[in-house]
Amino acid sequence: MNESVQALPLLVLLVGMAIAIAILIKSGLERIGVPALVGYLVLGFVLRLIDNQWQILSPEGAEVFEFLAQLGIIALLFRVGLESDLAGLMRQLSRASIILAGDVLLSGGLAFVVSYWWLQLGLISSLFVSTAMTATSVGVAVGVWHEEEATDSPNGQLLLDVAEMDDISGVILMALLFAIAPTLKNSVDASILPILAKTAGSFLIKSILFATFCYVFSRNFEAAVTGFIRRIEKPPDPMLTVASIGFIIAAIAGLLGFSVAIGAFFAGLVFSRDPEAVKLDTSFTTLYEFFVPFFFIGIGLQIEPHALTTAFGLGGALLIVALLGKIIGAGVPAIFMTGWVGGILLGVSLVPRAEITLIIMQRGLSLGNWAISPQVFAAMVAVCAVTSIVTPLILHRMLEQWPQTQPEESSSSANQV
Repeated sequence: MNESVQALPLLVLLVGMAIAIAILIKSGLERIGVPALVGYLVLGFVLRLIDNQWQILSPEGAEVFEFLAQLGIIALLFRVGLESDLAGLMRQLSRASIILAGDVLLSGGLAFVVSYWWLQLGLISSLFVSTAMTATSVGVAVGVWHEEEATDSPNGQLLLDVAEMDDISGVILMALLFAIAPTLKNSVDASILPILAKTAGSFLIKSILFATFCYVFSRNFEAAVTGFIRRIEKPPDPMLTVASIGFIIAAIAGLLGFSVAIGAFFAGLVFSRDPEAVKLDTSFTTLYEFFVPFFFIGIGLQIEPHALTTAFGLGGALLIVALLGKIIGAGVPAIFMTGWVGGILLGVSLVPRAEITLIIMQRGLSLGNWAISPQVFAAMVAVCAVTSIVTPLILHRMLEQWPQTQPEESSSSANQV
C-alpha cells in the first residue's frame, strides 16, 4: 500500500511531463513542417529507454499509459469518422474509386508478396503488413496542400476524396483482419478458405447489425439528440456530450466483438451527416489534442530497443514497398484522369503512413509474436516516421513548381503539360 502511494506522485509527474513535452514538440515541429506524431513516437521511445535503465514505470504506471493510449485511439478514429463526408464521397465515388482500387490493390498486394515470399514473415504477419500499407495519412499530405492554398483546386479535391476513401477502406480491412487473425492462428493446419468464409460471414452479420444500429440512430435520433444537447448546454459541453456518446458506441462495438477503435470510427460517422454536429468539432479539439499524443507515445513505448538493430534492413524493404505501392497504385490511374502532373502529385501525397497504419500494427503486436514480432513492429514504425517526415518536404517543392491554385478550366490543361 505504501509503495503504491509513493508511486502515485511519480506517475502523475510522468503524465504531466509527457503532456507538457508533447505540447512543446507539437509547437516546435510544426514550425519546421514535421508532423508532431514523429516527435510523440520519439518521446515514447525515449521514455522506454529511461524506463529500461531506471525502472521509472511501475506495472500500474504502464497500464495507465496503455489506457490513455487506448483513449487516444478512440479520439483519433472518432475524429476521422466525424470529418468524413459520406454524401460527398458517394457523389465522387465513380471518379475516385478507380484511383482507390489501384491504390489499395497494389499497396496491399505488393506488401503481401514482399512480406510473405521475400521477407518470409508468415501468413498472419504478412496480412497485417499488407493491410497497414493500404492506409494513408490524410493529415500529413492535406496539411501541405492547405499551406500551399491548393486544396480547393480540382486535384486537391480529388486528393481529399481519395484520401478519405483510403481511410474508410483501411478501417474496413482492419476490422476484417482483426476478426480473422485469431481464427487463422488456431487453424494453421486446416484449409484457409473455409476458415475465412466462416469468420468473414460471422463478421459480416455483426457488421450489418452494428451498421444498421448506427444508421437508424443517425437518421432518426442523432439530430434530436444533438439539438436537445445544444438547447440545454452551453459550449463546449455539447461536444463533450457528443464525444461521450461516441465512447458509448465504441464500447458497444467492443461488446459485439469489434475493437473499440472500429466503434469510435462508426460513432464519428453517425454524427458526420449533421453539419451542426461537425461544427461542434472545434470544441472536441482540446480532448483530441490531450489524448491522441498518448497513442503515439504508447507506440514509442512498445518499441524494443534491441529490435531496432535488426529492423533497419526490414524497414528499408518495407519503405520501398510503401513508396511504390502508392506512387504507382494511385499515381498511374490518376494520370489518365488528371494528367501526369496531377498523377505524380496524388501518388506522392498518399505515401505517408501514420495513424491507421500504426493502429493496425499496434494491435498485431498486442496479439503476440504470432501476429507481429517486435522487429516487424519497429520496422513499420520507422516506415511511418520516414514517410511522414520526407513526404511533406518533397510535396512543398512539387507544389511550388506545379501550383494547383488554378480554376478548374485551366487546371486540367496545365496538368497535361
